[in-house]
Amino acid sequence: MSETFARLKAAVGEKGFTEDQKEIAPHLEEWRGKYQGKSPLLLKPASTAEVAAILAICNETKTAIVPQGGNTGLVGGQIPVHGEVLLSLQRMNRILNLDAKGMTMTVQSGTVLATVQSAAKEAEMLFPLSLASEGSCTIGGNIATNAGGTHVLRYGMMRSLVLGLEVVLADGRVLPMLTSLPKDNSGYDLKQMFIGSEGTLGVITAASLRLFPRPLETAVAFVAVPSPGAALDLLGQMRGHAGGELNAFELVPRIAMDLVCKHIEKMHDPLRLSSPWYVLVEIAGGSGAGERLQDALNDALTRDIATDAVMAMSEAQAQSLWRIRESISEAQRREGASIKHDISVPIAAVPAFIKKATAAVLAKHPGARPVTFGHLGDGNLHFNFSAPPGQDAAFLAEWDAIQLIVHDIVKDFSGSISAEHGIGTMKRELLPRYKSHEELEVMRALKALFDPGNILNPGKTVPALHRL
Repeated sequence: MSETFARLKAAVGEKGFTEDQKEIAPHLEEWRGKYQGKSPLLLKPASTAEVAAILAICNETKTAIVPQGGNTGLVGGQIPVHGEVLLSLQRMNRILNLDAKGMTMTVQSGTVLATVQSAAKEAEMLFPLSLASEGSCTIGGNIATNAGGTHVLRYGMMRSLVLGLEVVLADGRVLPMLTSLPKDNSGYDLKQMFIGSEGTLGVITAASLRLFPRPLETAVAFVAVPSPGAALDLLGQMRGHAGGELNAFELVPRIAMDLVCKHIEKMHDPLRLSSPWYVLVEIAGGSGAGERLQDALNDALTRDIATDAVMAMSEAQAQSLWRIRESISEAQRREGASIKHDISVPIAAVPAFIKKATAAVLAKHPGARPVTFGHLGDGNLHFNFSAPPGQDAAFLAEWDAIQLIVHDIVKDFSGSISAEHGIGTMKRELLPRYKSHEELEVMRALKALFDPGNILNPGKTVPALHRL
């Protein structure tokens, strides 16, 4: 192993590696603290050629390696849990090209999402992917996990925003698929194999991204509704008023508002009276978007779909309303232990799912506090539960049992146990319970084809042969 490490270090030069455990430490724990990894060597390549050299050596010597972007993943996919070599792409962070006429941007995979957003904005365009972690997550990680975020309703997931990729295969070969063509029907669309593959099939080193016109006007409102069913009615009404301009539609429960006000500095309830549920609505488009949102809100209030609403009158107020939604995860973390689920069900089934699954979890652990929030517009809920006060350890001890309860109900509703966070380590061995034998066999066949030595992120995403 010492000889292999010497070759790896030589491949990246003095600035491209560290064995200092203090420097490696921040890369070894995911945000929620559920997974703690270990690694003897962190590699920090500065070019695709260096990534190719690294993987060629690892493939030859059967050295396992874990690619990592901004370390913002929530299912352990980026953590070297078995002492693998760690590969950080954060030095590969350049914007390679911005084509204003073609409305595309080509970037290295270590580029932070917020940097891409800013570059697009400076060119008077829009890159629509928006996540709470956008200040630290990277484009390569976004692609490897097929990230979703708050604007999937209008623009789709990361898969819809990628035109081309450059990928290094396990044996060091480079797939030069970095096209910016909107249309290319010349055979299999190989880039799709790597989007959402969580670094198990190859290492993404660069991407060509789709840009969009910046909307002339954006309008944001925070709306009180009596129930998830009413929120669903509001969604239909907003679609009728805003059409294709509906950017985001986020469900927020009262307990989330309470936790945000309790734990996040300078946060307060924007509405005078309390409500059991809220929706954050954003529409963006041509001139008059604010008037269209106001008309929709007046209609909702008149028809008793909504009980109260506040509309942002400035960009600062809009950011303040969005901060409520974006602070929920951090506020829940500060409150104590929680069990979380990133699931999706058909949009029309969301109210029934919430009712059935909440009752089932409370029957298992009375006193658990449901904190269900998320992307109602595309059926993706962060179906979370905070521990009853003083019961953190006892509650976390039921993690697996509660997840099975929730995921089995998700299956009953023809949903998915992972909507946008991926599979990683957390859900790998759950897949045989919820995917067909045929699907799993194809996944394993693809893994064997692209990575026969099983050196790329082993033990992640692709399940073992047994079934639960």
